[in-house]
Amino acid sequence: MNDLAFPLEPTAAEAQTAIAEEFAFFSDWSERYQYLIDLGRKLPTFPEAWKSEEHRLHGCQSMVWIVPSGDGNKLDFAAISDSAIVSGLVFLALRVYSGRPAAEILATEPDYIAAIGLAKHLSPTRSNGLAALLGFIREQAQRAA
Repeated sequence: MNDLAFPLEPTAAEAQTAIAEEFAFFSDWSERYQYLIDLGRKLPTFPEAWKSEEHRLHGCQSMVWIVPSGDGNKLDFAAISDSAIVSGLVFLALRVYSGRPAAEILATEPDYIAAIGLAKHLSPTRSNGLAALLGFIREQAQRAA
């Protein structure tokens, strides 16, 4: 883990394009899963004190904790999972949505999921967890908007 700050790209759309381009480099899903695991290791440091029931995201088979901050002008999300692959999925979601205005979050569908073929290669429980994560981010944006 490190102290990488989101957003990495100027817009959510550019983040989705960058994700699609990066995943296109890999010829098979074993390489893509390894890349997801590597991305998960790059998540910013997440304080142990935040790993509480209050911050736990329900709907995931793995343990996922997420802490929103900010307002309608800029919403930030800190998150982590106890699963290496799920941490990679968290990284991708934060790359697209964290550090953005609520209006941009609400206007941005998670097209990167289909663009990289993720929907077809996730187990049903991981798909449900990803949907819960994206739903939580959207809910926070709606509250802040």
